[in-house]
Amino acid sequence: MKILGIIPARYASTRFPGKPLADICGKPMIQHVYERALRSKSLCGVLIATDDQRIFNAAESFGGQAVMTDSNLPNGTARCEQAARLYNKDIDAVINIQGDEPLLDPLMIDEVAELLNGCECSTLCSELEEDFDNPNIVKVVMSCDGYALYFSRSLIPYKRNQTDLKIYQHIGIYGYSFEFLKRYVKLPPTPLSEAESLEQLKILEHGYKIKIKPTSSRNKSLGVDTPDDLEKVRDIVRDAEV
Repeated sequence: MKILGIIPARYASTRFPGKPLADICGKPMIQHVYERALRSKSLCGVLIATDDQRIFNAAESFGGQAVMTDSNLPNGTARCEQAARLYNKDIDAVINIQGDEPLLDPLMIDEVAELLNGCECSTLCSELEEDFDNPNIVKVVMSCDGYALYFSRSLIPYKRNQTDLKIYQHIGIYGYSFEFLKRYVKLPPTPLSEAESLEQLKILEHGYKIKIKPTSSRNKSLGVDTPDDLEKVRDIVRDAEV
């Protein structure tokens, strides 16, 4: 398959405006994500999809490939879909790579790509060992044959009986067949996705499946949602460079 990696990147943010351009040890965050994505063995190309000229200019300055998308798009998935159409090359699938994951392990991209072979949508999870009640950590439960059953900001499952069942955290990287992505962005909103503010629930509510598995990566990826998160990532990158 020809798989295009797309990194949606908006400048506007309620909690952290300008986050993609936040400096991490001499590079903007979006550059760290882009360079890690390029290390994937599965992608035919990597594209930054933005609605802001400052991010577009930054991408060009470090040699990244970028495309301007409509500022009125509702979410990153829609931005990926429009960017894939503007890419103007034959592709079979798209992997949506979060722009606020500067510590992303390229292995995760390859795992999502491998899962995507023969299905419409794929994603990853990892075992969660603490902070179970944090609503910013999305939990997931899956079927015996490896498909997501439900995602929630609440703790799922609730262990009424003590078992060795693991709790899994969703990792927000998605693979889509291009044909499914074009259908997906046209689907109407759904009650559960709006109640939990989790876009991926719309896929399940409309009766589609999401293939999922625990990642084999040992990298504890840290997303940047706040300035405090940014400082933690800076410390990690700084220590790695020493």
